Amino acid sequence: MGQTPYVSAILVAAGASTRMGGGVNKQLMPIHGKPALYYTIKAFEDTDAVREIVLVCRRQEAGAFAQLVKKSGFQKVKAFATGGATRQESVISGIASASAQADYFAIHDGARCMVTPQLIEQVIRDAVEHRAATAAVPVKDTIKVSDSEGFVWGTPRRSVLWAVQTPQIFEKTLYMQAVAEARKKGADYTDDCQLVEQLGARVHLCMGSYENNKLTTSEDLALAEQILKKREEAVR
Repeated sequence: MGQTPYVSAILVAAGASTRMGGGVNKQLMPIHGKPALYYTIKAFEDTDAVREIVLVCRRQEAGAFAQLVKKSGFQKVKAFATGGATRQESVISGIASASAQADYFAIHDGARCMVTPQLIEQVIRDAVEHRAATAAVPVKDTIKVSDSEGFVWGTPRRSVLWAVQTPQIFEKTLYMQAVAEARKKGADYTDDCQLVEQLGARVHLCMGSYENNKLTTSEDLALAEQILKKREEAVR
């Protein structure tokens, strides 16, 4: 990588978890004896290139998140930021709490708790080379485009389709330029790559992992449990 860049990880964990049910933030739901967010933070804590972590959460959950960080002994969590009304606003809130030394922002869904340090490092390397990079995997299913009446309108070639994941990592100046442009347009994006793409910038697709799922439903919790058990057995 040459000179080691200063990478600030922005972990977005401010969602309402409405599809998960149970009235509990999915990041705090237990997986293999620990809250899901523990595994997300640990992956970034164990990534050498990551210098600091900013946790973005809802105000009412900041205490629970701070307790998790303290109990787990995480050293890189430097700040807690309050989530906004949209994902874009939440990420911007996190970035406002990041160090001024940051060269790159590594933006990650807190609910993608099966991410690994190896994957994070690879996306960082790609971002340093290309200014913008994201983890992604080729889609396995045939995708259909529908019309307004629910009929098939078209079938894009599966060979060019990718399912985008996180981390999504951007050079600081590029990302801040994209934020300024979005604000000028009054635009709000649910995907940080799309935010950067509106500038005409190119985002490199870095091979992710099919294990790097986002916790959305209760079935995803069971799958994450299986993945953790498999990883434990692999290191015995």
